[in-house]
Amino acid sequence: MKTFRIAASFLLLCAVGLCGNKGFNPPPAGPAASYPLHEAHDDEKATIAIDPFTTPEKAAVFKTRYRDYGFMPVRIIIANDGDKPLMLDSIRIELVTGSKEKIRQATRDDIFRRLARPEKVTSKSKIQLPIPLPRDKNPISKDARDEMDAALFGAFPITPHSSNNGFVFFDVAGINDPESGAHVQISGIKSGTQELFYFDIPLQPFVDPASR
Repeated sequence: MKTFRIAASFLLLCAVGLCGNKGFNPPPAGPAASYPLHEAHDDEKATIAIDPFTTPEKAAVFKTRYRDYGFMPVRIIIANDGDKPLMLDSIRIELVTGSKEKIRQATRDDIFRRLARPEKVTSKSKIQLPIPLPRDKNPISKDARDEMDAALFGAFPITPHSSNNGFVFFDVAGINDPESGAHVQISGIKSGTQELFYFDIPLQPFVDPASR
């Protein structure tokens, strides 16, 4: 009985700790097919949705104001409706702007460099030399690091009949209206040894000019 009470107390403390966690807490992701911006490959039994967090209301979920640092946060939701795991080791996620410029998703270090030294990159250029992370003991706050680690999309295998979601960040510093005419391309996903056809999802819903 004593062991039971100790175990129960431990579980209660864990629950209280979880409830009191004020870290990164985005709204739960819905089914991929429920988002307006999605593409389904019925024959390959995979669906991917994107959900841009570019409005002030949606961006408020982050403590760090990433748009002020030139980053565009986009949530990626991948659903596996097949019977084989989807392997993401070689996944490639790119933003293709309206002017056809391709921008790879930023890495964790890319983002931390910008947060630590925002003055180092004020606009995009064709050639950018690597900017080392500053050698200060704690150039980035713990809150910012924890938020990034919780938010970033993880390239983990997606088991059959399940889904995975997370955020990617595109460096759009110096690009005027990066959302207009842009789309997100996702490739390199494999089902077993077979690579899926790439996904190409517009960043904004299509509006038929005739309906205006």
